[in-house]
Amino acid sequence: MAEGSYPPELGYHPGHGWARVEGDTATFGITWFAQDQLGEVVFFDPPDPGAEVAAGASYAEVESLKAVSEVLAPLGGEVIEVNGSLGASPEKINDDPYGEGWLVKVRLAAPPGEGELLDAAAYQATLS
Repeated sequence: MAEGSYPPELGYHPGHGWARVEGDTATFGITWFAQDQLGEVVFFDPPDPGAEVAAGASYAEVESLKAVSEVLAPLGGEVIEVNGSLGASPEKINDDPYGEGWLVKVRLAAPPGEGELLDAAAYQATLS
């Protein structure tokens, strides 16, 4: 993963989460910046499938050697899948935050509204 990588096809939340929207579902994860600030991730505490998540609200926790951090949902909806591989391999969040390190899949409550997610350039501007 290239340092400071922010794929342009994703939408970003100022709380350092990303969403890959596909129809009425979205995959969520944390950004390169978030995993870099956390350091080595050692545990992921996901929500249960069926849980409702609200945009901007905490839905999970990621524990690193430095801290335990809440993960904020970029969009609202119902959790339909959790990345089960992170239980045994939470380091995927550091190694591949936009691929194998995805956190949950959500059935969206509504399509993303105009300006609800930032593009990669706008998100990066929030980091400086």
